[in-house]
Parts: sequence; structure tokens; C-alpha cells
Amino acid sequence: MTIDYLIIGRGLTGTFLSYYLLRAGKKILVIDDDKPCTASKVASGVINPVTGRRIVRTWRIEELLPFAFVAYKELGNELGINLVKQCSVLDFHPSLQMSEAFEKRLDEEPEYLHKTTSVDWKQYFNHYYGVGEISPCLLVDINPMLNRWRDNLQLGHNLLNENFSWDNCTVHDDHITYKHITAKKIIFCDGVTGVENPYFKNLPYAPNKGEAIIARIPGLSPDFIYKQGLSIVPWKDDLFWIGSSYEWNFTDVLPTAAFKEKVAQQLGYWLKNPFEIVDHLASVRPANMERRPFVGLHPKYRAVGILNGMGTKGCSLAPFFAKQLTDHLVEGKPIYADADVKRFEKTLAREMN
Repeated sequence: MTIDYLIIGRGLTGTFLSYYLLRAGKKILVIDDDKPCTASKVASGVINPVTGRRIVRTWRIEELLPFAFVAYKELGNELGINLVKQCSVLDFHPSLQMSEAFEKRLDEEPEYLHKTTSVDWKQYFNHYYGVGEISPCLLVDINPMLNRWRDNLQLGHNLLNENFSWDNCTVHDDHITYKHITAKKIIFCDGVTGVENPYFKNLPYAPNKGEAIIARIPGLSPDFIYKQGLSIVPWKDDLFWIGSSYEWNFTDVLPTAAFKEKVAQQLGYWLKNPFEIVDHLASVRPANMERRPFVGLHPKYRAVGILNGMGTKGCSLAPFFAKQLTDHLVEGKPIYADADVKRFEKTLAREMN
């Protein structure tokens, strides 16, 4: 079997890379063993244009946000489902200091920050320092997208449901072989397992564990995302995704009783509506120390590529850089220098010696 590209992993990055390469008329095969709790499957699906206590724009959001909206719309149209909607994050200020900081930033960032007076939120929440609004934000329905695209790949005979094994892979100068498959290039969209990839393991990965709660909150509007330390994000029906944690030191990827108890206490204090916890999720994000993705071909082994390191911003970064990588592979177009993996050329040239 001869193909153009062998893609390892079917999370957000593997989904969009396979989508764009197929759209470009390329022959591809995706290898994925459909793990139940990957970072993509556990993610909230929120794309928020500002971040942090300083309420500043996230990296390249002026390009990423509109691109993501179109990308999810187009993929949703192909799959016959609505994957994305615009919405607002309601930022419940936890202190007078944070309220004043938001007020100051209103004049400096009028494109994304706004006052909110539409609803008396004290009907639903205990809060004392006001509420700001961040919009436009995007909310992506990730799991239906991943499931439907998997079905699509299977129908097209573009999916191999197994765990990728290096024992069956040989990298040559201008192609790779994997079992009975010959491909021009192999592209790793393998998420947190990238830290073990012999070609890319020396990249500055900084995996972190995240946990989230799924809770039923009757009577709370699904038209907004609610944030005060925790984020309460519409999930489906009257269920909400609530999280998340960021743990840099962890011994396993299992949900913890401590996080569940902490969330229950915070919800009990913040929410006036009753709630019921129905599920508890955990996974490890493929974050990195630079907070910039790893995109492109290995500077020494040109048959090996990567699309990884998205961290907490996978929903916004994955579509954009999957398209950049596709354009680079198909048309030779450049990848942004601050995302191109060749910025680690010296490190990557050494590690296979």
C-alpha cells in the first residue's frame, strides 16, 4: 500500500490535518487506537480571545479566532452537524482588584471586553464584584466532531485502528515504511505520547494534567460560559463541563477525589441553582514550555513531521496550524517561524546521534 502521508493520532490536530490533506487530494492513512480519555476528548471546547489576570489577548488570536470559526463550520457542514457557535464568557470578578482591572481594560480592549447588563446574574450566582463580558468567544462541540470524522475516515478506508509501534516503522531519507505501508512522510499528531517519540522527545514538552467535572445544573442558561476561577461550560442538554485543573506534578492520569471535592465546594458557594455531579474526567495535555506549537518537518529527517504541543489552546491552534502544515507539505509555503519546529534545529539534530 503506497500513500502520501501516514498520520499518527486522531485528536484535534490529526483530525484537521487529515481533513485538509484529503481536501488537497492526497492519499492518507491515520493510525489511532481510540483511547477514551485523550486531551481532545476531555477539553471544554472553549476558544477565549483573552487570558490571565492581566486580561491580555492570546497569541495570534486575531487570525486564529476567525479562522477557527470558518474551519469548524466547514468541517461541520461536511459531517452534517453544527460544530461551533459564537458565545460570551461571563467573567465573575472574584475581588475588587480584579473588577477594577477589568474596568481599566475595557477602554484598552474594546474588541473583546464589554460590560454586561442584560441579566441580573444574582438570581443564579452568589457574586459581589460585578460581571464582565468577553466576546466573541467560540464554543466547539468536540466529541461529536471526533466521532463523526472517525466514521468518515473508516468509510474512506483511511483509518487503521491500532496502537502505532516503532518496531514496525523504518524511516528512510525520502520515505517511511510501516508494515505493508509505504508513505512519503509520517506526521505525528500524537499528543502527550510525543514525549516518548525518538525523533521529537527532546522538544521542550511540559505535559500537565487537567481534570473536569460534568454536572447537571437545571435552569442555568446554556447560552453563556461562566467563569470565576472555575469555568462552567455548556456540554449537552442540561449538562455542563466544569474545570479545569492544571497539575504539573502528577503520578497518574486518574481523576482525584480532591478535585471533585474542591469543585463541589466552589459550586456550592457560587451557584444558587442545585447541581448534580454525574461524571469526572481527567487527561494530560501536550503542553510545552514555550507555549507555542510544534509544527513542521524534522530538520534532519525530512520524512518525519510533527503537529503537536498545543497545550490548553488546541481548539484554536489545531485548525490553523493543520492548514499551515498542509500548505507547507503540498505547496511548499512557509510555516510561521515561531511555530516551525525547525527553531529547535540544533536540539533535534543531536538527539538521534
